[in-house]
Amino acid sequence: MAKQRQIRIEQRGAAEAMARLEGLSDEELEAETKFKSAALAILGARAAERYDAKASRSYFQRAIAAARPQERMQLRRMADASLALAERRPDDLKEAVERLGQAPPSGRQLLLLRLMGLIAPPSPAGVLLRARGVLTVLVLVAALLAVGLGLVELISLPFGGGLGIGSGLLLGFLLVAAVLGVLGFVGRRRQAAAKARARADGT
Repeated sequence: MAKQRQIRIEQRGAAEAMARLEGLSDEELEAETKFKSAALAILGARAAERYDAKASRSYFQRAIAAARPQERMQLRRMADASLALAERRPDDLKEAVERLGQAPPSGRQLLLLRLMGLIAPPSPAGVLLRARGVLTVLVLVAALLAVGLGLVELISLPFGGGLGIGSGLLLGFLLVAAVLGVLGFVGRRRQAAAKARARADGT
């Protein structure tokens, strides 16, 4: 019982330390010595958010090597989730996050990650996958321009219509860019709020 209580206290202390370290810069985390494994794990998670699988794997390997034995299982699970994100593997990400005991990403987030994997496959991907990514981008751009043109034409009908293809495409592009900008802003706000809630739950 005493040993289990000590382990729980150590785990709670590690979680609190990680919550404090999350506010530090990358340079400060690299220089951290007292909670080295937690600092390296945070750096690994940040690298995964940049889709840098190589750096993320390196940080987590160092974190696991610096951790105490009872901390390594949790760090391995964190590494699995982070690498699944960095390598655009939505199904593996969902399973890894659930093993961490956290709520899995939403279906929309997983769909976006899957789409990201099509558009920008991980660095080890072959030439065919990269060519598929370029083709996917071109198709998406053409589809968005077509949607934008259709919306602009529809909006202009009450005012007599008569827009040319050139001006319609330009206005359609601006409309789509504005919509995507708003969606991106809202998405970042929601992501920041979710991270804040996760930090609050961890403390």
